[in-house]
Amino acid sequence: MTQMRIYTRTGDQGDTGLLGPHRVPKDDIRISAYGDVDELNAQIGSLRAVITDPAVASHLERIQAMLLEMGAELASPPGVARPAGAIRDEDVIALEKAIDAIDATLPPLTQFVVPAGAEAACRAHLARCVCRRAERAVVRLLRAQPSETAILPYLNRLSDLLFVLARWANQQARVGESAWRSRGSGRSSESGGPVPAA
Repeated sequence: MTQMRIYTRTGDQGDTGLLGPHRVPKDDIRISAYGDVDELNAQIGSLRAVITDPAVASHLERIQAMLLEMGAELASPPGVARPAGAIRDEDVIALEKAIDAIDATLPPLTQFVVPAGAEAACRAHLARCVCRRAERAVVRLLRAQPSETAILPYLNRLSDLLFVLARWANQQARVGESAWRSRGSGRSSESGGPVPAA
């Protein structure tokens, strides 16, 4: 196996290569999209570092592998075949099953909660926010360059999974959730979580 070089000098002028012969500026919307997915992957790695439950850690590891597949798919411009590992509908369904399984162990959500609590919960919330940013970047990309992909529903469900993982992490650490209280009403909102669904 040929060892990969850490630096190539090919991007010193502010452009970078996609899959195939294409090169684009490093601030291209396609680069922004898979750059945000890369940051999301790192945030989930940070979350994994403080998760002690082997099953949850293993699931997060699988998600990180899927995000690498997603990065390859996003690096494939129009005219280049989608990678064999491209995100599929069944990957979205797998996230939904995980959400349902974890959510079934949690108390019903009846009000907005402040992103806070145990360290793992805070890291999950940070990952959730980066996931939403990645989703917005992919929306911009697909508006400019439409293609058939399951990336958007996958990111949407992943954000929801990270939300329930944050709640689960607080439950595991026996840390109570902080209810958001509207300054205008003087009472807790009764509308659901901070941004669990969209």
